[in-house]
Amino acid sequence: MIFLDGALGSILLDRANKSSSGLWSAQFLLEDPEAIKSLYEEYIGIGSDLITTNTYSTIPSYLNKEKISAKMPELVAIAGKLAKEVANQHDQVRVAGSLPPLEESYRPDLVLTEGEALPIYKTLIEGLLPYVDIFLCETISSIQETQNVLKALDLYNKEIPIWLSWTLKEDKKDLLRSGESIEEAFKFAEKYNPEAYLFNCTDPNAITSGLEVLQRLTDKPIGGYPNVFSVPDGWTLDNDVVTLKNDLTKESFSSFCQTWKEKGASIFGGCCGIGPELMAEMISSLKQ
Repeated sequence: MIFLDGALGSILLDRANKSSSGLWSAQFLLEDPEAIKSLYEEYIGIGSDLITTNTYSTIPSYLNKEKISAKMPELVAIAGKLAKEVANQHDQVRVAGSLPPLEESYRPDLVLTEGEALPIYKTLIEGLLPYVDIFLCETISSIQETQNVLKALDLYNKEIPIWLSWTLKEDKKDLLRSGESIEEAFKFAEKYNPEAYLFNCTDPNAITSGLEVLQRLTDKPIGGYPNVFSVPDGWTLDNDVVTLKNDLTKESFSSFCQTWKEKGASIFGGCCGIGPELMAEMISSLKQ
């Protein structure tokens, strides 16, 4: 089993009592990098094997809100260095380089064209290359978005393994947010030979169903890391309108992950809203 870390941005913002609007988690790279390192140490202390770079919002669509898009290469490098510095202090802890959606999460309607996306991913990938052990393509909502990020990795990364993680519709089983099927997306992605397949930032019930599909499609490692809220159509981070789920307690999160293990999953973690407390209980229960 491999244990990822839990949420970064949502936990940092909650602890600092800050809004999710604007730069979101990237503001901590500028204002409080020690808070990022401290949260990494918490996750490692409870058993996380992999910590994820704080690059989810080091992209033009967020940085432009504060007119600092020119700082993107600098912020990507800071994020990579922080994670690597912490990982180097612990045996067998690796760093995952987060490659996020380039506009809003859960918004296949906003996915960039390949020509628009490749230069942005190039900056992310080349900036993270010196620091990461895995590239983690996160919260991918459509086949077009899958194509963009995997094509970029094919062009700009020759050695580092790729993990691909899709986000699923919560009201219909086994569909990406775009409405495309897991089978369609998997068939396309296999041309680029990712090392592992996951689902993230979605309802745990959707992950349970999705893993049943992946188990039939591949012998590669599979897994998931859910969030704790639902969002309305047309949502953006600046809207800051979410519905908290009441079914993800320490006990229920652990129970979901145990079910995923029974369905063949070997990679487990937490996304938005899942902090060290829930992660600690989950890791402890799965290791028993």
